[in-house]
Amino acid sequence: MKFHYILSMDFTVIYRDSHSKARVGRLKTEHGEIETPVFMPVGTQGSVKTLTPEELARTGTTVILNNTYHLYLRPGPDLLLSAGGAHKFCGWNGPILTDSGGYQVFSLADLSTISDDGVEFQSHLDGSSHFFTPEKIIDIQKKIGGDIIMPLDRPVAYPVGKIDAQKANRMTINWAKKSLKIFNETPEYHNYSQSLFGIIQGGFFPDLRRLAVEETVQLGFPGYAIGGLSVGEPKEILYEMTALSAELLPEDKPRYLMGVGKPEDLIECIGLGIDMFDCVLPTRVGRNGWVYTKYGRLVVKNAEFKDDFTPIDESCGCYACRNFSRAYIRHLFNAGEMLGPRLASLHNITFYQRLMTEARKAIENNCFAQWKANFLQRYNTESFENIEGS
Repeated sequence: MKFHYILSMDFTVIYRDSHSKARVGRLKTEHGEIETPVFMPVGTQGSVKTLTPEELARTGTTVILNNTYHLYLRPGPDLLLSAGGAHKFCGWNGPILTDSGGYQVFSLADLSTISDDGVEFQSHLDGSSHFFTPEKIIDIQKKIGGDIIMPLDRPVAYPVGKIDAQKANRMTINWAKKSLKIFNETPEYHNYSQSLFGIIQGGFFPDLRRLAVEETVQLGFPGYAIGGLSVGEPKEILYEMTALSAELLPEDKPRYLMGVGKPEDLIECIGLGIDMFDCVLPTRVGRNGWVYTKYGRLVVKNAEFKDDFTPIDESCGCYACRNFSRAYIRHLFNAGEMLGPRLASLHNITFYQRLMTEARKAIENNCFAQWKANFLQRYNTESFENIEGS
């Protein structure tokens, strides 16, 4: 086993848009290069739901996210270590980012107890008791083997009082220090380097966000995640806190906005200088018959598409759009055939990756602001409602 003492990461900003904060970058890992801005599909339990790794690669996906909380509970970090890490276990050869599990644990408020040392919680699977410390989270993620890993953090819900936000922010910063120390003092379990990002919290208070950025950046992480957003706050607050955080973060480090995933939000936040995104939305809504087009969302399982023999989106080019009609995919959903959710999920991930490709090209051509305006003028931003599943 080798030790990884240097927190450097090969990230280069290649193009900048002169009319916004948007930028194109290249992030190098030992499992491949990541062109940014990038969208990372969420493979919560080691699988992007309904899709094989080969299918996922064909959508243009270069990096996926795995969830530490779920993989810790099953199959467990020791089994993943024995398998050679998540890449070999899951059959995904590209880069993997693992989150800290903090959001999942703190969302189980009735099943968890928080202290300065960490968080004690009950498994949602069998009720068994567990304790996450900053140090344990690093060890778990080193065993899982993600190329980019996250420290334990404490997000807060919206709305939240300032005192509670201050406590959570201080706890996150203290845990970041512990995480960094143990990351540098313990060996890697796999034959490649892993990088530890810092996470910016601070709730919905500008002064706390500034403090979080200042103290976290002083620790010298190779990249920074902006956490605690897209938790029910109004759009204007999401954009305000994102803009503030991104503006203060180092220019030469990647910026990752955690859990933000509506197409219009991705486009807005790319313009604010964000490089990396993740969200369960494209596959979650896909499994429920909701699909994205350049004109907005479409509920393909609705009766209006019973005899619509056009593709979901004629400009897409994905396997679903090349080979099947809206009428056929609607039929699959109504017949309870699994191919329906698979095709809708495949299309949605392709839509997201094409969106990222188009955004990068617009930045390279220094016309991102105009491209963004054209996209948002055409795209119906009506929100998805009553979507169930995970």
